[in-house]
Amino acid sequence: MIKSFRSKELAALFETGKTGRIDVKMQKRIPLRLDRLNVAERPEDMNLPGFDFHALRGFDPTRYTVHVNGPWCITFAFDGKDAVRVDFEQYH
Repeated sequence: MIKSFRSKELAALFETGKTGRIDVKMQKRIPLRLDRLNVAERPEDMNLPGFDFHALRGFDPTRYTVHVNGPWCITFAFDGKDAVRVDFEQYH
Protein backbone atom coordinates (compact mmCIF):
# COMPACT_ATOMS: atom_id res chain seq x y z
CA MET A 1 0.00 0.00 0.00
CA ILE A 2 1.22 3.50 -0.72
CA LYS A 3 1.83 5.19 2.65
CA SER A 4 3.52 8.46 1.66
CA PHE A 5 4.32 10.71 -1.30
CA ARG A 6 7.18 13.12 -1.85
CA SER A 7 5.38 14.68 -4.83
CA LYS A 8 2.24 16.66 -4.01
CA GLU A 9 1.18 16.56 -7.66
CA LEU A 10 1.46 12.76 -7.78
CA ALA A 11 -0.47 12.45 -4.52
CA ALA A 12 -3.24 14.65 -5.94
CA LEU A 13 -3.42 12.56 -9.11
CA PHE A 14 -3.63 9.36 -7.05
CA GLU A 15 -6.24 10.71 -4.65
CA THR A 16 -8.46 12.74 -6.98
CA GLY A 17 -7.61 11.52 -10.47
CA LYS A 18 -6.49 14.94 -11.63
CA THR A 19 -3.72 17.49 -11.35
CA GLY A 20 -2.74 20.52 -13.37
CA ARG A 21 0.99 20.14 -12.87
CA ILE A 22 1.66 16.85 -14.67
CA ASP A 23 1.43 16.68 -18.47
CA VAL A 24 -1.90 15.19 -19.57
CA LYS A 25 -0.10 12.68 -21.82
CA MET A 26 1.65 11.20 -18.79
CA GLN A 27 -1.49 11.23 -16.65
CA LYS A 28 -2.81 8.34 -18.73
CA ARG A 29 0.13 6.08 -17.83
CA ILE A 30 0.64 7.07 -14.20
CA PRO A 31 -2.59 5.67 -12.65
CA LEU A 32 -1.82 2.13 -13.86
CA ARG A 33 1.57 2.27 -12.15
CA LEU A 34 0.23 3.82 -8.95
CA ASP A 35 -2.62 1.31 -8.74
CA ARG A 36 -0.12 -1.53 -9.08
CA LEU A 37 2.19 0.06 -6.51
CA ASN A 38 -0.73 0.44 -4.12
CA VAL A 39 -1.30 -3.34 -4.08
CA ALA A 40 2.38 -4.33 -4.22
CA GLU A 41 3.76 -5.97 -1.10
CA ARG A 42 7.38 -6.03 -2.23
CA PRO A 43 9.39 -4.07 -4.81
CA GLU A 44 9.57 -7.01 -7.23
CA ASP A 45 5.78 -6.87 -7.64
CA MET A 46 6.43 -3.84 -9.85
CA ASN A 47 8.53 -5.84 -12.32
CA LEU A 48 5.96 -5.88 -15.14
CA PRO A 49 6.46 -5.60 -18.92
CA GLY A 50 6.76 -1.97 -19.97
CA PHE A 51 7.49 -0.66 -16.48
CA ASP A 52 11.31 -0.94 -16.78
CA PHE A 53 11.50 -1.63 -13.05
CA HIS A 54 14.92 -1.49 -11.40
CA ALA A 55 16.69 -0.43 -8.22
CA LEU A 56 18.52 2.88 -8.17
CA ARG A 57 22.15 2.89 -7.11
CA GLY A 58 23.50 4.88 -4.21
CA PHE A 59 20.40 5.05 -2.01
CA ASP A 60 20.04 3.71 1.52
CA PRO A 61 17.36 2.55 1.96
CA THR A 62 17.10 1.30 -1.62
CA ARG A 63 14.91 3.31 -3.96
CA TYR A 64 13.29 1.79 -7.00
CA THR A 65 11.93 3.18 -10.23
CA VAL A 66 9.37 2.43 -12.92
CA HIS A 67 9.38 4.24 -16.25
CA VAL A 68 6.50 6.54 -17.23
CA ASN A 69 7.53 8.49 -20.34
CA GLY A 70 10.85 9.79 -21.68
CA PRO A 71 13.05 10.60 -18.68
CA TRP A 72 10.07 10.72 -16.30
CA CYS A 73 9.79 7.98 -13.71
CA ILE A 74 7.96 7.12 -10.53
CA THR A 75 10.48 6.42 -7.77
CA PHE A 76 9.77 4.85 -4.41
CA ALA A 77 11.13 2.93 -1.44
CA PHE A 78 9.57 0.16 0.60
CA ASP A 79 9.08 0.04 4.35
CA GLY A 80 7.96 -3.49 5.13
CA LYS A 81 5.04 -4.15 2.76
CA ASP A 82 4.32 -0.46 2.13
CA ALA A 83 5.54 1.89 -0.61
CA VAL A 84 6.87 5.13 0.87
CA ARG A 85 8.28 8.43 -0.39
CA VAL A 86 6.68 7.94 -3.82
CA ASP A 87 7.90 10.61 -6.22
CA PHE A 88 7.58 11.65 -9.87
CA GLU A 89 10.90 12.82 -11.22
CA GLN A 90 13.53 12.88 -13.92
CA TYR A 91 16.36 11.10 -12.19
CA HIS A 92 18.73 10.58 -15.15
